[in-house]
Amino acid sequence: MYYETVFIVNPDTSQENAEKLTDDLVTRVEAAGGRIVKREAWGVRRLAYPIAKRKRGHYMLLVTDGPPSAVAALERAIHLEERIIRFLTVRLTELSDQPSPLMRRRAKSQRTATPEQKSGDGAGERERNKSAKAAGNETAVEGASKQPETAAA
Repeated sequence: MYYETVFIVNPDTSQENAEKLTDDLVTRVEAAGGRIVKREAWGVRRLAYPIAKRKRGHYMLLVTDGPPSAVAALERAIHLEERIIRFLTVRLTELSDQPSPLMRRRAKSQRTATPEQKSGDGAGERERNKSAKAAGNETAVEGASKQPETAAA
């Protein structure tokens, strides 16, 4: 039987501590006779609604394989952990070897992003705009609008 558990860790917890917490949960599942099939860290994301006055949280995904007692041990450990603010476990009818839809979307957006967007500084774009402005090419300047061409009637 496969089970998918998504849990949200308090955003005040560092990413390293959230990973250590997940490692502890994995050892509990393995001690109860289960195994982790898939593990994904979705990063810090905005919550749909505030939980305990928090608006963001570390999202984590664990897909487990094993008896229901392994999932019960995982849920018991989650209930005792005060850094986890919400969780949900569902039973899967079939296991997919593909990444979760969220991870696929993230990978797709990273592939289509330009190197400047990946670095996040935008310095290359600013440099091109400065050099274009110095050369007198106003259309390359950020915020400059090009007049639309109208079709002849």
